[in-house]
Amino acid sequence: MSAVSLAQRLAVSGSLPRLSVQERAPIRIGALVPLTGAELFWGRPGLDGCRIWVDWINEHGGMMVGGRRHLVELVEADSALGAEATLEAARQMVETRKVRLVLTLGGRDMGLALAYLMDRRVLTATLLPSDLSPDHRTLIAPAEVHPFFNVTGVEWLARHKPEARRVALCSQADEMGLPSLATYRAACRVAGREIVEEIQYDAETGDAGAILQQMLAAEPDVLCWCSSAPPMIEALTVAAYKAGFRGEILACTCDHYDRLIAQTSSAFMERFTFQFPDFDDPALERAEFFFRRPKTFFDTFNERFPDEWTAVSWEYAAILDRWHDAVEVADSLATPTVLAALKRGRSMPHTFGMARWWGTEVYGIDNALVGDWPVVAIRDGKAQIQEFGSVLDWLEAHGATLIEELGATGQLWHQRMKPDLAHAMSDTED
Repeated sequence: MSAVSLAQRLAVSGSLPRLSVQERAPIRIGALVPLTGAELFWGRPGLDGCRIWVDWINEHGGMMVGGRRHLVELVEADSALGAEATLEAARQMVETRKVRLVLTLGGRDMGLALAYLMDRRVLTATLLPSDLSPDHRTLIAPAEVHPFFNVTGVEWLARHKPEARRVALCSQADEMGLPSLATYRAACRVAGREIVEEIQYDAETGDAGAILQQMLAAEPDVLCWCSSAPPMIEALTVAAYKAGFRGEILACTCDHYDRLIAQTSSAFMERFTFQFPDFDDPALERAEFFFRRPKTFFDTFNERFPDEWTAVSWEYAAILDRWHDAVEVADSLATPTVLAALKRGRSMPHTFGMARWWGTEVYGIDNALVGDWPVVAIRDGKAQIQEFGSVLDWLEAHGATLIEELGATGQLWHQRMKPDLAHAMSDTED
């Protein structure tokens, strides 16, 4: 079976014939992602990307399993309504809608739902590999290994701006922020950068102006926003510009950077290093990629959802493409068979090239797909990939430092408290 999946082939040529699926049962995919609240920005754009993927598949006859085609349906639910509501949404997806795969952001309110999905052995994908553990055998992270890829940005900046040695960090104190904080700590240590200030703030109530003033008081050369949410990154960056900061800025993402350029200046934003490219970047046309033509996906997304492209717009679609490739290989939708097909050979195409299943050292299980990752900077008003850094090489060389920092922030798998699924289930049944 070619590594180029059906969705890739459709994106390139649309060459498959349209076939009737008559009254066959659809194949349902669950999207249990934040659609409201502070994490909305990591949910809804990715769901929109899924809609494009599903439409491409269905417009050409659906998915082929067992010699028959089936349309694909997307079952959506908000994971931002609390742990109990998220658990109930997961139950409805599995018990009523019979979904074959569940897409999640992970973290936050997903603890009970993940425990339920693992108990039912449902194949589930997360964008937060920190959810992985030996207790989560059917949970995978095939799109990104957040936040470990952030080490490539620190490494690149240290090589290109060796004089920028004093770093001030800020991060929200939650399942998204703390692993990122630990990763930036480790990357700074390895790169010989001095951390002169560190602030942990509440994701709901953090005051960007106060945070920035405390960071600037330490006279840093580099301000690092870690994996802060897009609104906080915007507020911090604009505040830094207004305060006259003339150093470098690091962050995981820089969504809607055009808006930031408009509020600051093109020259100011050229000192911002981050990790997520636009998919019309010429460097992606030359890479082995989850879509043979990334620009096709990028252009389609922007046409259907103007001004909504973000770091996650492509990620759930990337997961669907890897899953569909495994379904084609396995000729089955059964979780054990598809999971085995996903992990065949332990190496497979990843978003930005070939990657390897990894994770035992940190997660207790090799269910994270890790490969190269781009370092991105803004040049002439446009995000441009500067290089692809090897996350695996860094982890193999400096894993002990990373594990130490993850342990210091309580982010290793065995440090997390297990949710009481049995109690929660009994409450919902009463």
